[in-house]
Amino acid sequence: MSATNTPERHSFLSVPVDDVTYNEALLWIEKKTQTRESCQICTVNPEFVIAAQNNYQFMSVLQRASLCLPDGQGLLWAAQLHGIPLRQRVAGSTLVDLLAKKAASKGWRLFFLGAGPGVANLAATNLRKKYPGLPKIHTMEGSPSDVDISSIVQCVRNSNPDILLVAFGAPTQDLWINRHLQDLDTPICIGVGGAFDFISGRTKRAPIIIQRFGFEWLHRLWTQPWRWKRMLALPLFAWRIISNHNSVIKTNLGP
Repeated sequence: MSATNTPERHSFLSVPVDDVTYNEALLWIEKKTQTRESCQICTVNPEFVIAAQNNYQFMSVLQRASLCLPDGQGLLWAAQLHGIPLRQRVAGSTLVDLLAKKAASKGWRLFFLGAGPGVANLAATNLRKKYPGLPKIHTMEGSPSDVDISSIVQCVRNSNPDILLVAFGAPTQDLWINRHLQDLDTPICIGVGGAFDFISGRTKRAPIIIQRFGFEWLHRLWTQPWRWKRMLALPLFAWRIISNHNSVIKTNLGP
């Protein structure tokens, strides 16, 4: 990250990804909680990139997001292949844990929205046990349906969180955040997919050694075979990256 705290930005088939590490992402978030400006963070992976190719609205949201994290080993591979490597994978599930740790020392207020029945609450309970001093985490199941929006906005605004984490699944969560960002009046809003499932213990993450070698996607496919259709995006991503000389470029357009 540069001296101006603006990360270098890569473009993967027109989808932006910022070259940040975990520590830099946390520092960026801390700065934004102080300025209180509303920002959207997206956790980009190869599935996002492929989905955005045929979804103009999703592409637009990603391109306008304040920060796009490199959440996918395939992005690191693609960047390395094109000679403009990303320094670190910033996985959404790990980031949520680190945010909770930081919140325990900074007094940040977190709000968990979405996931299955009881999942967000269990994830919040586990994090408060892990990090003593973590302020109470408000949780709400809710849904991205327009029927729920007024109650969600009212609950979030009443809780006045510093960081709102939304688990509606991609791209629904990212589109939903973009649509309601100003109404929510929250400094940081992040779509976190299945992070609450991992933190609650409902779903097991791959062993660390598998994560380090970049095969977490294979572990998820093995434990969640219903994801096979979504995983078809991975070979398509690889083909498009390899076959297009300009599929990955450095744009130097920080958020």
